[in-house]
Amino acid sequence: MKPPISREHFALAPELTYLNHAAIGVLPIAARDAAMRFVAGHATHGVLGLVPYENALLQSRARLARFVGARANEVAYLSNTSHAANILARAITWNVGDEIIINDNEFGSNALPWLALREQGVIVRMVATAHERMTPDVLARMVNTRTRLVATSWVSFIDGYRHDLAALAEVAHSVNAYFVADVIQGLGAFPCEMHQWGVDAVFGGTQKWLLGQPGLGFLCLKQTLLDEFRLRLPGWRSLEDIWNFLDYDQPLDASVARFEAGTPNLIGIEVLVHALDVLDTASAQARADHILALTDYLVEALQKKRADILSLRGEHISSGIVTFRIPDVDPIALGQRLAEAGIVITARTNGIRVSPHAYSSVEDINRLIEII
Repeated sequence: MKPPISREHFALAPELTYLNHAAIGVLPIAARDAAMRFVAGHATHGVLGLVPYENALLQSRARLARFVGARANEVAYLSNTSHAANILARAITWNVGDEIIINDNEFGSNALPWLALREQGVIVRMVATAHERMTPDVLARMVNTRTRLVATSWVSFIDGYRHDLAALAEVAHSVNAYFVADVIQGLGAFPCEMHQWGVDAVFGGTQKWLLGQPGLGFLCLKQTLLDEFRLRLPGWRSLEDIWNFLDYDQPLDASVARFEAGTPNLIGIEVLVHALDVLDTASAQARADHILALTDYLVEALQKKRADILSLRGEHISSGIVTFRIPDVDPIALGQRLAEAGIVITARTNGIRVSPHAYSSVEDINRLIEII
């Protein structure tokens, strides 16, 4: 089970076994070096050092668009996942009684922006994930003529459940509702095809499976829907000619980039481009196959230790996240023991969350099992 991405792309401390990409990924060497070049250019040439990065924005948007299965004019760089969800939430003109459907176990980034709309009379209904997941059948039972939008994470941050975005989008569209997805826990690990799946918008941050820096997010919105999603937070870069500073009444930018509003995180974008280069040393399917094989191997090994696997696993729903508990063992105490051994995971009161990437190895998993 050879990793499709070489460990040579990373300067990861040799004493660490890093299995925590659902929290923060590891910055590749090429991305680190790109950040250092950016800082050096800024320090020695000021604005002149930034000009090349400004000029490369169109190409960098196209680079990310290919990863998402969108087009370059459908990408906006934002500050984080919450920023993107809030832009979408405020871009729709809501009526009292409109309904939104989400899961009750969403990370706050994909819950709080929608819940805040209740002050406008919008009703937010939740899938009770302790009893059922947002499958096409469950969603078909919940939607009605008042449903305006359905939002879900592609992959649940809690247990790694991977939703069928294409099938869910079809159900949402059957009642003329928008379907949007937070893809932060899947993009970089699995192939993403926004247009092919019929998803209206995807959004997320770049610091996890995309191996980028914190502080950079993105929104990809179908160009055909641009006029339906109002720009509520405009800025100088929302306009057609951003260098014509005093023409406030000029048309808006014709692309989704209008939502960027102000100066984007240029260093974060440069880091992302080089991180994508590293990810592209393996195909999206090769990355996905390896990650699934590793997590299957982990689950099998944990079951031999009589662990309780809290992640639902199976064809099309497994992901790069496995959450488990050891009976009669405090997960926080176990997490501390793993940290002392140099194994980087996430420990919460509900269990231990493990998330290997495409450069992770069977030896990494064996070391985790050995400590357990």
